[in-house]
Amino acid sequence: MGMIMARRKQATPLRRRPEVRTSEASEPRRTSAPPPFEAGLRPAPQGDGDQLAPAALYRLMAWLSPAFPVGAFSYSSGIEWAVETGDIADEATLQDWLRIMLSDGGGYCDAVLFAQAHRATLDDDEQALRDIAELAAAFAPSKERHLETTAQGNAFMEAARAAWTCAALDRLKSIWDGPVAYPVAVGVAAAGHGIAVEPALAAYLQALAANWVSAGVRLIPLGQTQGLRVVAALEAAVASTAQRALAATLDEIGSAAFRADLASARHETQYTRLFRS
Repeated sequence: MGMIMARRKQATPLRRRPEVRTSEASEPRRTSAPPPFEAGLRPAPQGDGDQLAPAALYRLMAWLSPAFPVGAFSYSSGIEWAVETGDIADEATLQDWLRIMLSDGGGYCDAVLFAQAHRATLDDDEQALRDIAELAAAFAPSKERHLETTAQGNAFMEAARAAWTCAALDRLKSIWDGPVAYPVAVGVAAAGHGIAVEPALAAYLQALAANWVSAGVRLIPLGQTQGLRVVAALEAAVASTAQRALAATLDEIGSAAFRADLASARHETQYTRLFRS
């Protein structure tokens, strides 16, 4: 499914506040209101430069692990239909299919939605966040892709809120009572826990690609080494898609992977199915 944009943010080095040597030293200085991080908790530090702090890295790895209970293993994003029709038949065709899905299809759309949701959360813009959540839920190209993104999004919301207190996810739930798309849910969680959009989006896209590869390995079938080679070959596509999405606007959302979108619709009536999409 998918779609969004985001304004790139660079980490600002912390500056030591000078000591106050006047009689006003006993009166605390007022600072601007903090971003909407989880209530009562310090945000996960982002680290210096390109380095993720251990807490931020830990949360990303937990949320995007195959073991996180969102049911990602149940969905193939139309890959099952593509395998049955012969569009995907081996390592090379799986790699080509997934590269297009990432760069020009649902992967790109998801990346834009993720970045936009992250930005709206940091900007404390509830109207923008609600609009993004509504657009993401409505923009899926087929019934099964809608099920795929919203079922995982809602499951992520419940699991993440149960384990990590997060005011940003609570706010999303309060302003939008419809189904939540997966990239929106993860983008809001990352922003709410103080994780910068660049590494969070790259991690999300890598997990998405790895799940697609896993489906292909089981369906074609392929060996584990062949699957790993596909994962490695998609590294550049993940990086370029993330960079494009960070600079995109909502008006630039759209898929040019027509056959992949068609596959997700045709899967509904496929005679024998192992996956839900």
